[in-house]
Amino acid sequence: MSKTILVIFGGASNENEISVITGTMAANVLKSGGDTVLPVYISQNGDIYADEQLAEVSNFKGKKYLSAPRAVIADGGAYILTKRGKIKRHIKADVALNCCHGGDGEGGAVSGLCAVAKIPLASAGIFESAVFMDKYLTKLILSPLGIKTAEYKYVTNAEQLNCPRNMPDFPVIVKPVSLGSSIGVQKAETREQLVEAVETALLYDSAVIVEKYFENRREINCAAYFADGAVITGECEEAFSNGDLLSFEDKYMGGGRSVLPADIPADISDLIKNITEKVYSTLNMRGVVRFDFILCGNDVYLSEVNTVPGSLSYYILSKGFKDFYKVLSAVIAQAQSDFNAKHAKKLLTTGILENIPANACKLGKK
Repeated sequence: MSKTILVIFGGASNENEISVITGTMAANVLKSGGDTVLPVYISQNGDIYADEQLAEVSNFKGKKYLSAPRAVIADGGAYILTKRGKIKRHIKADVALNCCHGGDGEGGAVSGLCAVAKIPLASAGIFESAVFMDKYLTKLILSPLGIKTAEYKYVTNAEQLNCPRNMPDFPVIVKPVSLGSSIGVQKAETREQLVEAVETALLYDSAVIVEKYFENRREINCAAYFADGAVITGECEEAFSNGDLLSFEDKYMGGGRSVLPADIPADISDLIKNITEKVYSTLNMRGVVRFDFILCGNDVYLSEVNTVPGSLSYYILSKGFKDFYKVLSAVIAQAQSDFNAKHAKKLLTTGILENIPANACKLGKK
């Protein structure tokens, strides 16, 4: 049965343009399956646009999207506005898909927006989106689960580097705490490089993680989603870079390459899949999520959890766009089922307001 789906992308983020690629791709995959798709673009200024033509990536060259109508997400769908800001029509949505990378869009704001608007969301919820957007919180929540992560120090200003407590030995990696796509990530082998890297990263974020760098490291990714009562994982992928670290260019500008399935021992592959499934299921996650690991010898470290992975990890979970429609359909069906189950629960009404005097909440005279 055909559905009306809001595909939400963009946002006030350094990864806005990457999100446009993911959002338009997802919109076209869903359209190919016969669904009605309303692309919803959030500009870096926070303005919301909604129009079928926004499924074409060419509309984002030269800011052609500015000619699309503005919109408001509320009441189970999207209100399309006239140029004067008046309501033109309301489009009821069966479900929404979050394709925002970075910033508040990936960090829980879009999840919260859909929850308030009472739109089923085929993506991660508010809690896990907020936690895994922050690399420091990620480490804090993984530790009680017995999941290994790299040794690190949390830093909010360069002066804290003078305190050696919890500081890993060189070489280290400096990561902005809440940015993705390798933006602001640098390797440091000396104190001078460390100070410079931290000061640069703090131009883009409020805090950084100084993390141990593993020599001869291998970067292994695994993606998962939930459908029909089970966590489904894809094969492990190994990502290769042209330098010491995966860069923005490696990921999005053809600089790197990947191998799927990764050429790793079966027991290591099983361990990575088991960790992926454990974290996903323990936190009751939803939507497509990618887990990024560091493999050093036989030691496996969970590096990051991406609740809105680039291109929604179609290349890990399917054989192509056509096959990926089945994955998106599964997470959408799960979102609708979860939504119906949640809203079948009763809400308590106490009647306490009936007994409160009319002026009880007004400020009295001094």
